[in-house]
Amino acid sequence: MKTARTLGCTGGIGSGKSYVSNIFAQLGYPVYYSDDRAKLLYDTDSVLLQQMVGLLGEDILSDGKINRKVMASRIFGDVELLRKVESYVHPAVLRDFHNWKHEQEIECAQKGQKLDFVMFESAILLESPLVASCADKVLVVSAPYELRIERVMARDGVARGQVEERIARQWSDAQREALADFIIFADSKRALLPQIADVIEKMKGEE
Repeated sequence: MKTARTLGCTGGIGSGKSYVSNIFAQLGYPVYYSDDRAKLLYDTDSVLLQQMVGLLGEDILSDGKINRKVMASRIFGDVELLRKVESYVHPAVLRDFHNWKHEQEIECAQKGQKLDFVMFESAILLESPLVASCADKVLVVSAPYELRIERVMARDGVARGQVEERIARQWSDAQREALADFIIFADSKRALLPQIADVIEKMKGEE
């Protein structure tokens, strides 16, 4: 069974990367949403659970599961501690991704279908060399700064200043685009489907 390629998808907050990823999923390309899966792993990955307890203490547990509010308060503002947490979480996510990808390949093979590629969606794909290592190609979703702010304010019900702070903590679009194999502009001006179709054709053509 041939291994499917992996298209990494990333973009800053409010860029529209989740929306674009959802379109790929609707077109039949399996998407691994790393942020959502990571949250599940805190409850389902026994190795990760033990590592978090060892790092942050038994009191982060509630009924045998990690209390994320307590965990968040413990690491808030502590950059070094956050890096240590990420050094455990990122490998756990990659283990989960490879298992998930194998399941997708088996499922397609059983149906007699060809799986050209899967998508790995992650906000910090390029910021983490370990996470980026899973991607054969990188797709960056970009949008104008002001539009991103408007989207997040409307989505999360937060003030402009809070959104600006969150954007400031992330890589810039220019940094991401410099490492991209493909760029999709979700600027509400250029149609998304033709851009997505072009990426799909190029992914399929490079096999």
